[in-house]
Amino acid sequence: MDIEAVAFDLDGTVVDSVPDLARAVDAMMLALDLTPWGEGPVRSWVGNGAPRLVKRALTGHMDTEPDADLFERAMPLFNRHYADNICVSSRLFPGVRSGLSALRALEFPLACVTNKPTAFTVPLIERLGLDQMFAVVVGGDAAARPKPAPDPLLMAAERLGIMPSRMLLVGDSINDVTSARHAGCPVFCVPYGYNHGQDIREASPDRVIESVSELPALLKRAA
Repeated sequence: MDIEAVAFDLDGTVVDSVPDLARAVDAMMLALDLTPWGEGPVRSWVGNGAPRLVKRALTGHMDTEPDADLFERAMPLFNRHYADNICVSSRLFPGVRSGLSALRALEFPLACVTNKPTAFTVPLIERLGLDQMFAVVVGGDAAARPKPAPDPLLMAAERLGIMPSRMLLVGDSINDVTSARHAGCPVFCVPYGYNHGQDIREASPDRVIESVSELPALLKRAA
């Protein structure tokens, strides 16, 4: 692989955001006079964007559609509660900060490509102290279609001024692998993220790494 830049998924790859997402989901449920779920179920639902997370919370199922009026009431409640508590308990996964810093030292441009809405992505990155790390940020509402479509990755590559085939995506889910394959990007995955309980190896990424901290040595050696 001739890699010129590295793109990272956010939730489940760079940051464990489930505690704050669960906090927002439960506040939303209580405001609707519904039973809160707690962190466990939310951890298995995260990974396909905020609207899908809210629908899963309202129905208790992965793909069932809730009552349309209920969803219209729920979504603003979730947005408000999450915006107010976006980085209370969210934490970087081990090895992320050192890995990103080492990649920057090797002069790899970095991008963040996520299905999280831009209005949440930018504040979270800033609160985590990563705003100077990423040359490009593509939120879930920036492209015409979110991952698993290739659009966000193609947008990131265009903004970085490189061919998609020379941008490595690092993610945690089958959505990331599918998006990368459609965009023509190589893809590495971490095994600790949000993949709905499935082993990410089953999605056949190009490589599974235990930590983002492994990347600098791998890419330096490849170069």
